[in-house]
Amino acid sequence: MSTTFLDPKVVQLLGVFSVTAVACAVAWSLCRGQAPKVIVAPVEEEEASNPKTPHRKFCWDTDRTKEHVPCWDPATMDYLGEAPAMTPEQVIEKIQLARDAQKCWAKSTFVQRRYLLRIILRFIVENMETIAKVACRDSGKTMVDAMFGEVMVTCEKLRWTISSGERYLKPEYRTSGIMNMHKTSRVEFTPVGVVGAIVPFNYPFHNVFNPLIAALFAGNAIVIKVSEYASWSTKYYSRVISACLKAAGAPADLVQFVTGYGDAGNALVTGGADKVIFVGSVEVGKMVMRAASESLTPVILELGGKDAFIVCDDADAAALAQLACRGVYQNMGQNCAGPERFIVYEKVYDKFCESVAAVVRKMEQGAPLSSPYIDCGASCMPQAPAAYQKLVDDAVAKGAKVLAGGELPKEGSQGQFYPPTVLADVTPDMRIAKEEIFGPIMCIFKVPNSDAEAVALANNSDFGLSGCAHSASQARAAAICQQMEAGMASVNDLEGTTYLSQSLPFGGVKYSGFDRFAGPEGLRGLCHVKSVVENRLSFLKPSIPAPIAYPSNGQGTDFCLALCQMLYGYGLGMKAMGLLALIKAVIPRKPKKE
Repeated sequence: MSTTFLDPKVVQLLGVFSVTAVACAVAWSLCRGQAPKVIVAPVEEEEASNPKTPHRKFCWDTDRTKEHVPCWDPATMDYLGEAPAMTPEQVIEKIQLARDAQKCWAKSTFVQRRYLLRIILRFIVENMETIAKVACRDSGKTMVDAMFGEVMVTCEKLRWTISSGERYLKPEYRTSGIMNMHKTSRVEFTPVGVVGAIVPFNYPFHNVFNPLIAALFAGNAIVIKVSEYASWSTKYYSRVISACLKAAGAPADLVQFVTGYGDAGNALVTGGADKVIFVGSVEVGKMVMRAASESLTPVILELGGKDAFIVCDDADAAALAQLACRGVYQNMGQNCAGPERFIVYEKVYDKFCESVAAVVRKMEQGAPLSSPYIDCGASCMPQAPAAYQKLVDDAVAKGAKVLAGGELPKEGSQGQFYPPTVLADVTPDMRIAKEEIFGPIMCIFKVPNSDAEAVALANNSDFGLSGCAHSASQARAAAICQQMEAGMASVNDLEGTTYLSQSLPFGGVKYSGFDRFAGPEGLRGLCHVKSVVENRLSFLKPSIPAPIAYPSNGQGTDFCLALCQMLYGYGLGMKAMGLLALIKAVIPRKPKKE
């Protein structure tokens, strides 16, 4: 994703690195033992780019019912079938099945858990094209978008968890302090039990496997409520998970899926899950938090962002064009961590606008599986294109300029499409500058050649998920990133690259939510944390010094004062005086008179 990839020397070094990495991976696999091959036969719609079986077209107004969740391809509008709209009672049954399975899985070793993850990783690599096609058909993204955002990041999460996960879940020993010098002190991490995950539509494969990997490795079961806008792919992905669980000898009910609407999601939050992960809008996130508060169920909220992409006056604006476009138009802009506000210094503003507009005007949009030359697919939600247009119209009415796109397809056009769009001269008073777009619209703001003003504009948002800054001086870009009010930042690259380092936690501040997934924090966040102290030598027995034993002998206060002075007094002299006072305090005095 980085512009540095254009340097031939870097490409050559990456080639050497890739060969080395593959060799190391092969050696590591041989040392650790092979994972068995798992076969899950896909149906025609899951495997073929252009299925021969004809489909009727989906109708938003007539195909939705209370009993079923309709499934369709947002690019072709082919009706793919339906999934059950589960009742709250059915969701609670799923939670109980998961709980029964977790009791067994909680006793599994890290060797067994790694074995399961290696089986999943092997299946993904051997079936990545089918996995990507299923994601494309369910969510409208291109194959390239699916490979980057669905498959590769999932493989990296698996690799990191397999190689490093145990280190962060094993007991962690801490310093015991001077009063407990005769004891060891440690933190133990035990699984919470059943994790509930309510995931969005934008990455149907990764959004399922991301919480699943962490939950299972931490010893939990998981119940996943998928979006009603991307339920079809669950039919294939659930078969994959079941087959991998079976191959690993893990409990069959360890992973449960829920399809349905809001009442099903509410039941997952209130029906007995021990911790809930929610990824979605601020409005629904608040509802989840309120529902969880009744039972004090802890929640992880990831509620989107309004990420800033800062282009300094010394940056190569033309060279950044491809990077900027990949950031915005990847997955039709439906990314939690993706740039929405391009804050460009006036010195390079015109060049940047000209460069990105030139790229966008050449981009092809269409059904993603119809051609490998399609750059942009469809929006997953039927209401999205009309909502994008309202934001664009408001911006234009207030002075913004459309440099590319900006208009809905002609009425009667097939598919949930909105063209990749570039808006220049965007100002903070416009709706599009404040609200999360979650779509294929690049908004460019002009600022004076001032880092302070750029940072102020970047932080002028209710959101704080991530951000990035670009400058010829890496130190300058890093300094700007340090001042961003965000949970993540990338120096001279897309902010999304932080997610490629799965050792890092993912999450934001402000209205972007709280708590984290990914990295050590994500694994430990799905555990109960227990503090444990233990005598260093087993023959040591606890005892209460006579001055503070019951009944009081009248020397307790003197003993405590002396002990504190001896342990924490300023300088050796005060400590020595404390020791003498302590000796005096422990010498028995005459018993008190009756």
